[in-house]
Parts: sequence; structure tokens; C-alpha cells
Amino acid sequence: MTLPQSARPRLVDFHCHLDLYPDHAALIRECDRERVATLAVTTTPKAWPRNRDLAEASTHVRVALGLHPQLVAEREAELPLFERYLSEARYVGEVGLDAGPRFYRSFEAQERVFTRVLAACAEQGNKILTLHSVRAVGKVLGHLDRALPPDRGRVILHWFTGTAAEARRASERGCYFSINSEMLRSPKHRQLVAGLPADRLLTETDGPFVEAAGRPVRPSAVAQTVADLATLRGETADVMAQRIVANLRALVTAVD
Repeated sequence: MTLPQSARPRLVDFHCHLDLYPDHAALIRECDRERVATLAVTTTPKAWPRNRDLAEASTHVRVALGLHPQLVAEREAELPLFERYLSEARYVGEVGLDAGPRFYRSFEAQERVFTRVLAACAEQGNKILTLHSVRAVGKVLGHLDRALPPDRGRVILHWFTGTAAEARRASERGCYFSINSEMLRSPKHRQLVAGLPADRLLTETDGPFVEAAGRPVRPSAVAQTVADLATLRGETADVMAQRIVANLRALVTAVD
């Protein structure tokens, strides 16, 4: 069946913390109005029910069940709640590892949580995961190799800041990469993004943590990221937007 034009996404924001904006419900309506296919990630399992309920009638917003690695030190006890809700969730995030200096003290606990998250996802199958990997790309990929076979779930590396070798390794195991405007400010990261496989690119805002003109970006701001990606890779913005939407469709179809 062909979807009506009004139901087809124009843009993709595959990683946004909608529940951290003051106008959460209004922003969901905005995503629908602007036709931005948006993945609303959560940082704790306790946030799942309200996010799920608010987006239940949305045509363009989907909600991911998360347990953010930066919160594991305080929220590891919510892991059983994550496992309880998982059967309701097709999307998982934000989860992963953070070996940055602020959070390295909890790294052992992060690995415990991540191991159980991946095992649960592998057992249930057909999950789409958006992963945090700050200073820990190699560790994240190692956990994926051990615990989540590519045929048991699909992975998107959110705000990827690894090396070119790690990008190749991730690509070879089927990972996607969600790109935001902050990534494209750095010449080093622009060079890395320019070399990523075209069929593995998605866009994101990571709002409200990313700002423009002193204000948190909103999902529709990915239009500028699409334009910047198009310039970087020698395409028109329209072609790039269509490519991103097609990549999302292929990702979702792969786990149907």
C-alpha cells in the first residue's frame, strides 16, 4: 500500500530527547505537522510509560526505551524495569557506554548494564538500538560482537566520534550512523562523515543538548544538517533528504 503524501516523512531525526523539552506534547504535534520521523529516546526506564503514551497517536514519532550510561551510577537498579518494558519497545535507546572522565568511575557498572541490555535484545530479537559510545567505540563494538548478532537486532551509532578504522569495523557489521550539526563543525569529523557508506547515514539533533543561536534545536532543524551533509558529499539537499528517508525505511524494514 502506498502511503498518502501527508504520512510520508520529509526528514529524519533519529535521536532526540523530546521529553526534556518544556513543550513535549506540542513538539510531538510539531513533528507530525512538519513530517519529521523522530525517534524520542529516553534516559531511564521510568520515563518510558509517559513517553509511550504521549506518542501513541503520533504518525511520525516513535519512542525508544533507554537507560543512559551517564545515569547508570544512580539508575542501575532500574535495569529490571528496563527488562520488563522491553517486550513493548521496538526501539532501544539511549543505551551504551561512556568512558569520558566524568563517567569513567561507573564504567564497570555501565558494562554490566550494557551486557544485560544486549542479551535481552538478542533474546527478543528485532530491536533497533541507538547507542552512545563516547571514548568507548571499540568496547561497544566488542560487546556487540559478543552479545548481539546482526540478525538479532540493528544498531545505530549516535554522534559517532570514533576513528576511521572503527567506522569501517562498525560498517562491516551493519551499523548505521546518525549525524548531527555539531559533528559537522569539526574538520576531523567532517572528514570521517564524508567517508561513511551512503546507505548507512541517518540524521539526528540530539536536542535539546545541541543548540543553535543559543536555543535548543528542534527536530525540524535536521533540514540544515541534511543540507550540510549534501554539500559535504557533493549532492543536492533534496537527494540527500530522500536518501536519509530511504535509509530509515530500509532499516525499519530489515527488522519487520
